[in-house]
Amino acid sequence: MDRRQFLGGAAAGALALGGAGSAAFAQATDWPNGPLRIFIGFPAGSGADILGRYFTNKIAEHAGKPVIVENKPGANSNIAAGLVANAKPDGNSILFIASSNMAANPFLFKSMPFDTVKDFRAAGTFAQIVFVLVVKPDSPFNTIDDLVKHLKSKKQNKYGYTNQTAIMSTELFKTMTGTEAVGVSYRTAPDAMPDVTNGTLDYMIMDGTFAAGQIRAGRLKPLAITTAERSPSFPGVPTMQEAGLKGYDFAPWWGVYFPKGTPDAIVAKMEGWLQKIGADPETPKFLETVGAIVNKDTAKQADERLIKEIARMGPIIKAAGIEPQ
Repeated sequence: MDRRQFLGGAAAGALALGGAGSAAFAQATDWPNGPLRIFIGFPAGSGADILGRYFTNKIAEHAGKPVIVENKPGANSNIAAGLVANAKPDGNSILFIASSNMAANPFLFKSMPFDTVKDFRAAGTFAQIVFVLVVKPDSPFNTIDDLVKHLKSKKQNKYGYTNQTAIMSTELFKTMTGTEAVGVSYRTAPDAMPDVTNGTLDYMIMDGTFAAGQIRAGRLKPLAITTAERSPSFPGVPTMQEAGLKGYDFAPWWGVYFPKGTPDAIVAKMEGWLQKIGADPETPKFLETVGAIVNKDTAKQADERLIKEIARMGPIIKAAGIEPQ
């Protein structure tokens, strides 16, 4: 091949690559050009679903396209996450998921069908959730100390849970208080309500997204919240730390993720929408009603936060004595 042939071939190759890049950029900047599918790993009507649908509705307004919510409960949200991890990276398959799923699942499952860091691209976060320890509404217990004394007075104690955040936060509670209780699994928080209100369960650390409304209606009595600071969603309710459990802090946050390989322009557009939604005065008002606060990390900040959360979760799970399944 002579010099002219080589230069001609190189120029053609560059044009081809440039054309491919331009096509990809055009596809990204034109996004979305059809319905978006947002996957949530919890059932319809659950606290996570109520929270998620506020943001899916807001995203639909910004996108100008329909948003289809795909509720795919099971395996601590691994089913929903796996569907997005394996989806075409065209921006049309999106995952709403809690940090407790992304950070803890690698330690809770012996085998994971995806890597929570390598197989996704974060677009940002949108909320931080308060969990709350509740008992039946007519319970004689008004403080954590009251409950602990009761739990230590008998052997057959039970607590309920619906997700791994509830398991880990309860196991930490048991360790720090020196109490024993057997966990009872429920598909959703509403499913657990009869057993909480009739006293079958001694207590339950429940997702504040669902619990907030039940507490306001007088159907549950709150004893303490799991975050380091008090929450406006639960006025007058102390933190676990204020109740004497120094260092107790559980505050899972929710993020938005695309499959790896999703174009930068698509991720950036979603990141911008999330920032605008978080800044909307209506958003903190809504979140207060469901036991949450605004959290609007950028894509980069969300990636950094997840890595830190994974490093924190390993020791917590080990200390709680939870074995991977």
